[in-house]
Amino acid sequence: MTNYTKLPAILLLADGTVYYGKAAGKIGTTTGEICFNTGMTGYQEIFTDPSYFGQIMVTTNAHIGNYGIHREEIESDSIKIAGLVCKNYNIGFSRKEASESIQDYFQNENIVGISDIDTRSLVRHIRHKGAMNAIISSEITNLEELKAKLAEVPSMDGLELSSQVSTKSAYFYGSPDATYKIAALDLGIKKNILRNFDDRDIYVQVFPAKTSFEEMDKWGADGYFISNGPGDPSAMPYAIETVKQILAADKPLFGICLGHQLLAEANGIGTMKMFNGHRGLNHPVKNIIKDHCEVTSQNHGFGVIPEEVRSSDKVEITHINLNDQSIEGIRVKGKKAFSVQYHPESSPGPHDSRYLFDDFIEMIKGELAW
Repeated sequence: MTNYTKLPAILLLADGTVYYGKAAGKIGTTTGEICFNTGMTGYQEIFTDPSYFGQIMVTTNAHIGNYGIHREEIESDSIKIAGLVCKNYNIGFSRKEASESIQDYFQNENIVGISDIDTRSLVRHIRHKGAMNAIISSEITNLEELKAKLAEVPSMDGLELSSQVSTKSAYFYGSPDATYKIAALDLGIKKNILRNFDDRDIYVQVFPAKTSFEEMDKWGADGYFISNGPGDPSAMPYAIETVKQILAADKPLFGICLGHQLLAEANGIGTMKMFNGHRGLNHPVKNIIKDHCEVTSQNHGFGVIPEEVRSSDKVEITHINLNDQSIEGIRVKGKKAFSVQYHPESSPGPHDSRYLFDDFIEMIKGELAW
């Protein structure tokens, strides 16, 4: 284990609120939009989820790092969060399968964090004030200098980030002998989404974010998938156009999270920056088509505008959030296309929603009975 001394660190929020704690990870400075996740486990999956790109993550669970780092529990090839805020930063771990400590992991990937602060107070503050930018530093102690650096950080509203986390070249996942072929648009795709397709006898070709429908269509896929990812969907006209062309070609389509928002945008429904967003493992959602409820894993700071969904003659609502009545799922009328705002691949989280991958296969087969 790397020698580790807890040096002082500062967390400064855009509204001027300051927290003093101890350095975690690499000594340095980092910026991003601060958000919080209420999950009790799965910190490594959260760290590597591309949807968190550009965000400083506050973990509400009191202990982070206590079960170490396992190389199989990643959702992308590197840590994607901009920084970490936690209460207890645990260097020691006891899990035999773990290969290294969280400190070694963060140092190797150049991640800056802060620990030993009152995360309950911080989360209450964010809940009341809403999402905002923040800066963490374990090397700068002058607040005026930190404020100046923070003022230069762009707002997440209007920011296009998916092209920064997407694959640079197309690749395949699964068996070439699988029964079905799916073309996936990688806007920040999680590995467990690909695993779920592979488990269902699907061969996937994953394409870079700005790939045109014409290029994707050359492969002759049976269906199309629009992935999760970071940033503002309204700042992604290239992806909205691709979704429109998939719909115009009447191809089976399934979208998750950002893919859900882009399907809405492609049908003339606007999206919005949420006050805090949904990030956790226990969000209750009702499937109003099948009349059943599911506990879901969620991670999004943008959402579709509910009033525009309800007034649209192009889509109908399939899922609603039982906490705030936000729109969690839609399907396009007269098309083989549907999407959900949450994460049915659930890594981490409950497996209640994995039936949606099966629904997609049934749609491809032409046997989905809504």
